[in-house]
Amino acid sequence: MNEFLIILSFIVVYGCVALFYRLYGKTGLVAMNVAVTILANIEVLLLVDAFGVEMTLGNVLFASTFLITDVLSENHSKKDANRAVIISSLCSVFFVAVSQLWLLYTPSPNDWAQGAFKTIFAVTPRVVCVSLLVYLVSQLTDVWLYHKWWEWCKKRFGNARSGLWIRNNGSTLISQFFNTLLYTFLAFYGMYPADVLWSIFISSYAIYIVTSLLDTPVVYWCRHIHEKQIKRSN
Repeated sequence: MNEFLIILSFIVVYGCVALFYRLYGKTGLVAMNVAVTILANIEVLLLVDAFGVEMTLGNVLFASTFLITDVLSENHSKKDANRAVIISSLCSVFFVAVSQLWLLYTPSPNDWAQGAFKTIFAVTPRVVCVSLLVYLVSQLTDVWLYHKWWEWCKKRFGNARSGLWIRNNGSTLISQFFNTLLYTFLAFYGMYPADVLWSIFISSYAIYIVTSLLDTPVVYWCRHIHEKQIKRSN
C-alpha cells in the first residue's frame, strides 16, 4: 500500500506541476512551489516502510521543487527560477511564524486538536529552519548548475535547445545529493539512531534519483506547452 501511495503521489504532484503551468504559466509554478515546499516540511515528519527500506515521506514533494525551478530555468530565466526559490523560502518563514502562534492559544475545554498541533508543529520549526537553509543552498545551486550545464550543451551541440535531459539531470542529481545529505543529518539528528539516519539518507536519495530521471519527460512536456503558447500569441 505504501509503495502504491508513493507512486500515486508522484503522478498527482508531477501532473499538477504541468497542469498549473499549462493554466497559469510562471505564476502557477511559483504558487505550486510555495505549496509543495510547505507541505513537504510537514509530510517529512512521517516515517514509513516502503520498497524494503525505512524512509521519510516528502521526497516526491521536495523533488518537485527541483522540477519547477528547472522548468523556469529552461523556459524563462535564471532570475525567474531564483525568484521562485526566494518566494517559497519567505512563505516558509511565514508558515513557521503562524504555526507557532497557534500553539500559544489557550484551547477551549471542548477543543480536540491542540494536542495534535503541539505534537506536529512543536517539531516543525527545527525541521523548517533546517529545510529553509538546505533548500536555499541546494535550490540556488541547482539553478546555477542548470545554467552551467546549459552553457556546456550550447558548446557541445551548437544550439541552445539540445541537451535538455543533460542539464536537467546533471543539475538535479548533484544538488539533490547535497540536499539529502545535509537535510537528513541536520533535521533528524538526535531524533533517530544513526543507522536509521543512514537508511533515511540512502532511501531518500534513491527516490530522488528515480524522481529526477522521471521528471525529465515532464520538463520536455512543459517546454512543449511553452512553445505552443508562444506560437499562439504570435
